[in-house]
Amino acid sequence: MKNRIQILPENLANQIAAGEVVERPASVVKELIENSLDASASEVFVEIEKGGKTLIKVTDNGFGMKKDDAFLCLERHATSKVSSAEDLFALHTMGFRGEALPAIASVTRLRLTTRSIDDEAGWQIYAEGGTIRQADAVGVAPGTVVEVRNLFFNTPGRRKFLRKDETEFGHIADVVSRLALSRPDIHFRLSHNGRNVLEAYRHNRLEERAAAMLGRNVATDLLTVEADSGNGEMLVGLLGTPGISRSSTNNIYTYINGRYVRDRVVQHAILEAYRSLLEKRRYPIAVLFIDMPPETVDVNVHPTKHEVRFRNQQQVHDFIVTSLRDRLQQVSFEPARVSSAFQPSSFSPPPVASAPQTPEQRVYRERVQESLSAFNEKVASAPTIAAVSTVKGEIDGWSSGRQETRQLPEGWRLIGQYLNSYLLCQADDELVLIDQHAAHERIGFERLRKQLAADGIESQALLFPTVLELEHREASVLAEHLDDFARFGFEVEAFGGRSFTVKSVPALVADIDVERLVRDLAAELNEIGRAAQLDNEIERVLAVLACHSMVRANQALSQSEMQQLLHDLAEIEFGSCCPHGRPIMHRLSKREVEKLFHRG
Repeated sequence: MKNRIQILPENLANQIAAGEVVERPASVVKELIENSLDASASEVFVEIEKGGKTLIKVTDNGFGMKKDDAFLCLERHATSKVSSAEDLFALHTMGFRGEALPAIASVTRLRLTTRSIDDEAGWQIYAEGGTIRQADAVGVAPGTVVEVRNLFFNTPGRRKFLRKDETEFGHIADVVSRLALSRPDIHFRLSHNGRNVLEAYRHNRLEERAAAMLGRNVATDLLTVEADSGNGEMLVGLLGTPGISRSSTNNIYTYINGRYVRDRVVQHAILEAYRSLLEKRRYPIAVLFIDMPPETVDVNVHPTKHEVRFRNQQQVHDFIVTSLRDRLQQVSFEPARVSSAFQPSSFSPPPVASAPQTPEQRVYRERVQESLSAFNEKVASAPTIAAVSTVKGEIDGWSSGRQETRQLPEGWRLIGQYLNSYLLCQADDELVLIDQHAAHERIGFERLRKQLAADGIESQALLFPTVLELEHREASVLAEHLDDFARFGFEVEAFGGRSFTVKSVPALVADIDVERLVRDLAAELNEIGRAAQLDNEIERVLAVLACHSMVRANQALSQSEMQQLLHDLAEIEFGSCCPHGRPIMHRLSKREVEKLFHRG
């Protein structure tokens, strides 16, 4: 009788390991760059073709490998970084499991070219599907080059799960950005289809590298933080002020002993430090490095090494919270931006170097200045309602100068506003409490949905187009979804590199923070995925748009504005809950009120 338990063939074992280590092209890039960092490289160049599906090439100038090491590195569990059980608890390197290269080779066509600085010649090894096909001595500069072609060529079932080239490259750019943030002393270059996308030269300070990777506009709002627990833990890094926030946690970069991790304990501690400083469902930007004795943290709990386990979890959590809160309390913050409304008093043209001008140029400049002055006077003289300054009344038809009283639904009477967040009304003999934030969100959502179903969402051109400088992942997402943005009333054009120009936005949200809206909508579209899925999830996108154009909680409203809100709410369908499913109103019958006072 044949044994039921069998030893797996080496090639099949490698493919199983590849299933754990190689999720997508970005996984390959991560493993190869980490090997370059462990090889003490000062330059790491990454070349990508078709989102990494066709080619991933990583070149470094590290110390390279000798002939025997070059062959051994393609064997499972062969590593130069661990030699005893004790080493597992004193790791100082990025990689150590010895599975990455053989796992990658098992599902690709891999060419390894390497030369040790002590040797006169290098070696080139070609492997296909995990089997070495050719090996030759070659003349090559010291260092290592790994070319990975045709990812998942022998596992077509897995290849089908890869997304569009732009999406996969966005994940690769994210990986390179994370690693480049952790090593300002190394020169990183990333190219896609022959075009340089990222060039991070060596920097002396983390702030300089953060500006290069996250954008200059973000870098100006970052705070430096440095703390020592006294128990062996050290924390250094950069914190975003509450004035800049994102709709997801993707901009929280955390490193344990130099290794990027997505640890729930660390992330919870960061969010706890920002609690009460950010709006609901907004998340900070942070680049934090936590150093601790290697024996107090286990990094070998997941094949991709993204998760860790702390010996004293509570101690680490409390240290992070205390350190970040102490730093945040040292700065006086302005409220988070919710509007980018034009303020004429603060506008001044940028300085221009004086130069001889032709008569035509002088006339042109004079006309431009006259137009700006006339516009400023018009805006400055327009009547305003302070209570709706963050919304400008666009979504529900409120006008800054309108004092018209709208008719309430029959049997309704407005009593007033409670805590600047809830409307109190009498509807026949019932007491009704209405969440103004949820009500206004539903109104905007229904109007956007009607526009989309009719002639499309109405656009409004911006007086001054907004230029956005995004992170590499965000830029890739936006480039992939430009057509989807157009469906929702945006006119967005690529402006070179990671920059985009926003020329038009949906008319109902024309007076909000354009950059924040575009970032949030791109994040939502990225989460939804492909266009076919977008049609099924269209209401999620509309909810994001409506969420950016609503009356907020803790916002005082005038009598006419409250009446307008009630009038608009009565005219829409599904007025019982907001687009996210939260209730808009709560009713108390006469009997319930009397029962509170022991009447009846």
